[in-house]
Amino acid sequence: MKTYTAVIEYLFARLPMFTRDGASAFNPDVDKTLLLCEALGNPHKKFKSIHIAGTNGKGSSSHMLASVLANSGYKTGLYTSPHLVDFRERIRIEGNMVPEQHVVEFVNTHRELIEDLKPSFFEVTVAMAFDYFAQQQVDIAVIEVGLGGRLDSTNIISPELCLITNIGMDHMNILGNTLVEIAGEKAGIIKQNTPVVISEKQTEIQHVFEDKAKSLNAELMYATDRYTVLSSERLAEGLKITVESKANHVKNTWLCDLTGSYQTKNILGVLTCIDELRKLGFQLPKEKVQYALSHVQELTGLRGRWQTLQANPWVICDTGHNEDGIKEVLKNLASLQYHQLHFIFGAMRDKDLSHILPLLPKDAHYYFAAPDMPRAMPADQLTELANSHGLKGTYYSSIEAAFDAAQDLYKDGDLIFVGGSTFVVAELLTNRF
Repeated sequence: MKTYTAVIEYLFARLPMFTRDGASAFNPDVDKTLLLCEALGNPHKKFKSIHIAGTNGKGSSSHMLASVLANSGYKTGLYTSPHLVDFRERIRIEGNMVPEQHVVEFVNTHRELIEDLKPSFFEVTVAMAFDYFAQQQVDIAVIEVGLGGRLDSTNIISPELCLITNIGMDHMNILGNTLVEIAGEKAGIIKQNTPVVISEKQTEIQHVFEDKAKSLNAELMYATDRYTVLSSERLAEGLKITVESKANHVKNTWLCDLTGSYQTKNILGVLTCIDELRKLGFQLPKEKVQYALSHVQELTGLRGRWQTLQANPWVICDTGHNEDGIKEVLKNLASLQYHQLHFIFGAMRDKDLSHILPLLPKDAHYYFAAPDMPRAMPADQLTELANSHGLKGTYYSSIEAAFDAAQDLYKDGDLIFVGGSTFVVAELLTNRF
């Protein structure tokens, strides 16, 4: 395969993908990842790392920490998933995507191994990322868990620090039907003698993390025990968040260019991680941290987190796709002033919508559509289900058709919101922005 396009088509077509195939693509162990990496010379043992898990917030937190480290002078790798527009978004160094040629060479060089082991798409991607970070001799890599934690392919690393963000109900068909069960899977990234930060203390599950950390002699800290948010204000240039240290009552104001209200939760975990990294010897000057937090999108390439796509018509997108994520979306929408809300909504067929649809505003005009992938819930089925919850709207043949319809009905002072699924946002970004 000579071209990047051919290689990507091969990976997409040949390997099981969770984003396309759902739970059947999820290998319930790390065995194949270990075998892949062993064949590559165990690249995951050749660089320092930070491991980040959680239901919501792990992507934003990963990008914020990568931004801080890179802006402080460290050659910083970043592995995240899924991608929105380009596969290479998953693997970055200092904001720059892995070169197309590297992807081509990796797959061609190791095609026989891939054919023999038959790993999942995600397992190959993780091995590719670790191999690239080792070759490029990064100082540190921020590694975001794909799904869960305990059995995730990324969980073969021995990180300097772990971060676990909010825990909520998502992927219950794989991770469990209770918060305690889901927290147990996320806690699987906690390692022996390795500090772990929990962004948010959730009373009903804190024993899960505390018991796991104690069994591994891992120092555990809750960010909400270290810091508290005094105020937040959305400005034209970003979200201004004033934070107070509970230890010495020192107040600092941070400007974050990720403007979703949920960043007030994420920033506490990020600030606590920065404190721990400083203890480990990383030089992270306050002025570098300030600039990094206010330029996360520029420094890392992050998209889709409460992102304003254009001003006229006014279009905002967000990748929140589970109960907690949708609650945060609604909180953000409630902070805005508009006449009519045009809501473009799509979902995966394996998503439990019984906890999501009742939350959505009944005075919005809905445009239901399915992303172009087998896992997507057909738009007519979604519309019927939404109608039973009092949500009124029409279904369309594609995300683009739904967007065009929303633009046609848009009037000055209205708002078009695009969400419900990462893949709804991805499809719109790919084809229109």
